[in-house]
Amino acid sequence: MTGVAVIIPAKDEGDRIGATVTAALALPGVDLVVVVDDGSADQTGRVAKAAGARVVRHSRNRGKAAAMESGAEAVRLLDGTESRHLLFLDADLGETARMAAPLIEPVVAGEADMTIAVFVTRVKLGGHGLVVKLAREGVQRITGWTPTQPLNGQRCLTRTAFESARPLARGFGVETGLTIDLLRKGFRVREVQVEMAHRATGTDWNAQLHRARQFRDVARALAVRI
Repeated sequence: MTGVAVIIPAKDEGDRIGATVTAALALPGVDLVVVVDDGSADQTGRVAKAAGARVVRHSRNRGKAAAMESGAEAVRLLDGTESRHLLFLDADLGETARMAAPLIEPVVAGEADMTIAVFVTRVKLGGHGLVVKLAREGVQRITGWTPTQPLNGQRCLTRTAFESARPLARGFGVETGLTIDLLRKGFRVREVQVEMAHRATGTDWNAQLHRARQFRDVARALAVRI
């Protein structure tokens, strides 16, 4: 059976990355966890390594898409004769990352080329609905398929599918672009319900700026794919 590598993009997640790595290492079929420390100012990289992850560090923040590509390249360099499947997880999942197994199973079984998590328990975040609506309607308009949680970054996919979607859409448009590009090329995409949860990011000024950047990046990813 092809092994599974977990790739975790992380920036300033020193308080949660250890628990996320530990949980990811316990997933069935996972024999490698790579954390991409994307220009953190805290101890994210050191904590991740202590928890058992291989760590790739960006000297400056380069964004989620770049972190995903760096992680995938690190896995490729460590792969033997058979390429691992890739499971992308967010750094702030903590111990709930152990619930990612249902994402892996359809890919390993050859029933899907990419799975996308649908969180059963959702945390309401200020302004997030606008970005979700933009992404959902954009994916539906371009591909005819309507995703439940189009921005969910918890995804498992084959190496072939990942390589077929490169170059990834920049910044926070990466999930939207990935979904559209794979569907257009005929890959099988499936949503899977999981009992995972993020840390709530709130509704303060910094959170609203984050939403604005998300909206911008998703809009750009859609614009070049229409």
